[in-house]
Amino acid sequence: MSLVNIKIEGVPYQVEAGLTILEAAKACGYEIPSLCAFNHGECNQGSCRVCLVEATGARGLVASCVYPVNEGMEIRISTPKATDARRRSVELLLSNHNQNCQQCDKNGKCELLHVAYLTGAREGAFAGVHSETYLDEITPALVRDTSKCILCGRCIARCSNAHGLGILGYENRGFRTFVSPAQNRSFSNSPCIQCGQCVNVCPTGALMEHSEIGKIDAALKAGKHVVIQAAPAVRAALGEEFGYPIGTPVTGKMIAAMRRLGFERVYDVNFGADLTIMEEGTELLHRLTEGGVLPMITSCSPGWVNYAEYNYGDLLPHLSSCKSPHQMQGAVIKSYWAEQQGYKPEDVYVVSVMPCIAKKFERQREQLKVNGIDDVDAVITTRELARMIKRSGIIFNRLPDEDWDTDIMGDYSGAGVIFGVTGGVMEAALRTVYFKLTGKEKDRITFEEVRGHDAGIREASIDINGTVVNVAIASGMKSAKVLLDEIREGTSKYQFIEIMGCPGGCINGGGQPYVRPCFLPNEDDNILDTYKEKRAKALYSEDERQVVRQSHNNPQIIELYDKYLGEPNSHKAHELLHTTYAAREGFND
Repeated sequence: MSLVNIKIEGVPYQVEAGLTILEAAKACGYEIPSLCAFNHGECNQGSCRVCLVEATGARGLVASCVYPVNEGMEIRISTPKATDARRRSVELLLSNHNQNCQQCDKNGKCELLHVAYLTGAREGAFAGVHSETYLDEITPALVRDTSKCILCGRCIARCSNAHGLGILGYENRGFRTFVSPAQNRSFSNSPCIQCGQCVNVCPTGALMEHSEIGKIDAALKAGKHVVIQAAPAVRAALGEEFGYPIGTPVTGKMIAAMRRLGFERVYDVNFGADLTIMEEGTELLHRLTEGGVLPMITSCSPGWVNYAEYNYGDLLPHLSSCKSPHQMQGAVIKSYWAEQQGYKPEDVYVVSVMPCIAKKFERQREQLKVNGIDDVDAVITTRELARMIKRSGIIFNRLPDEDWDTDIMGDYSGAGVIFGVTGGVMEAALRTVYFKLTGKEKDRITFEEVRGHDAGIREASIDINGTVVNVAIASGMKSAKVLLDEIREGTSKYQFIEIMGCPGGCINGGGQPYVRPCFLPNEDDNILDTYKEKRAKALYSEDERQVVRQSHNNPQIIELYDKYLGEPNSHKAHELLHTTYAAREGFND
């Protein structure tokens, strides 16, 4: 590593060659106000001009996020010229911005307001005509409001970097520029997979999830039997909304909070994950032994399913027919649980708390209805649950730790917990498939071969009593495409593939708390590199604490099959727990 000598505010430093001024300043203890670097790690265009500084060798002010350091450079951050220029840059952004901050869901997490405070930007400093704006709130998952967009391009970069897609781009030029799907189409009229990764990186409220809190309020007011269920990844991240360090599991307090919000039952979707493994594992074994379509691919991630329907319609027979865990559990709640309580299915209202925005789209799929009734009636994100808790006046960190309701679906295994991380579905399935093939439990319960936190491709060959199962794991559609193209070309060597829509899995879902270093002063400087690992660790540690760690050993799962479903992949199970897929066109006029 070569070093260069620079000065910042007259103080000499040695920094790594090739760094930008912004990166070098950060390494030396200076935080230059910015709207790009250190907040998401993508898309340094230098277009917002918020990070302007003076530097020797440059003509005038330079955008520190794109200007590299060089030997002998002297950098001035706090001169009147630099501070005034940064303030004016922010004021210009504000002049074309919808400033209804009280109604904005990003209030408190808005980076534009943050840099406005840092730079001393004045309201109304520049008055004039606003550019034409567009509001797209047609899809059940996403809302796009260009009146709040600052044209930073972070959403464009994330869609490309995570998925290799170009759903969003710049339309028009100059003052008429805005960000949208091609030809200013709605998200509903584009091949958007509804994953919400664009929402995660948007610095303002220009991109947000479509809130369903109002629907829940109406159901509670109407006297419905409102049941709430939470996905495993939620407990690993919810605490971040209440000041806990990233990766702190808050399961007990989350349960206590949901109970105080007035829900009739509070259930863990880990039960649904165990149920999924029973159905999916059995389906895989049938395909392996009876000549079914291989490789079989998991179907838990609705973002991935959307991608497959848009781009690989010819490969849909490779997908498992299993519904995702929360949909399975919703179907059981509205059938078996409703019967036990003496309720009509239409009087039961199921709410899912998910780390995923695409689940909002998924719950409305016609293929998931049972007798014309939705399995799940509303989906809220981890962030929306936090908003419900905060508005209720609940002091989260003072809550006692409480347990899930356990009447018919309170038990869960460690295998169900790890569904929230990339490789978790694969490992959970292998624990049960191993037992089904050998008739005995694996001595070493974990399958370290399939673990990891990156968004690349991992592969392993698992020898199960002489039967070698070749598996692969991918998260993010850019990685998934490699595996799918191999299947299409007839060169795939795998029998089982796990694909998750969001890079890193559900722990990094589009509905999880925002990871913004500027709002996380107590986290490490490298938190953008480690937050997924920390959230994953919270789930793996809960798996290790469970007495039962294989889905097929969950006593309530066994009871559900004995008393209601019969056996995995039975006619009753297919009626409630399985679905179909259909190829879709990306753009429809």
